[in-house]
Amino acid sequence: NKPDILKVLNGGKLVMGAPESVPAGKYAKEAFIKLGLWNQIEKQVAAVENVRVALAFVSRGEAPLGVVFETDAKADKNVKIVSVFPDGSHDTIVYPIVMIKTNATGEAKKLYEFLLSPDATVVYEKYGFKRK
Repeated sequence: NKPDILKVLNGGKLVMGAPESVPAGKYAKEAFIKLGLWNQIEKQVAAVENVRVALAFVSRGEAPLGVVFETDAKADKNVKIVSVFPDGSHDTIVYPIVMIKTNATGEAKKLYEFLLSPDATVVYEKYGFKRK
């Protein structure tokens, strides 16, 4: 039972990151394909250079729908989250962190240690991120 996304768009564009170059666009296209909706919406997609631009179009009312990261949408009071892609519809989104030098010292080491700390986890969760 697929939603009639074209009816929701009502002739407008679905703004999202360019699927060939923007990670959010790649995830969105992957999900739309898996959900059997890509062929239905492909011609309505307005591909933009990043998620913030897609969010701005929807926030200003210049596009009826956009695909952005949920964390970005939650930060904009002018948009409403109407749906999220179901688990398993796209690859897991991961933001890795690594130390280049195992013997790093100073500010780099402090930042790395903070980003792995319980205090940082509280901040991640406040903004909708999940810690692995």
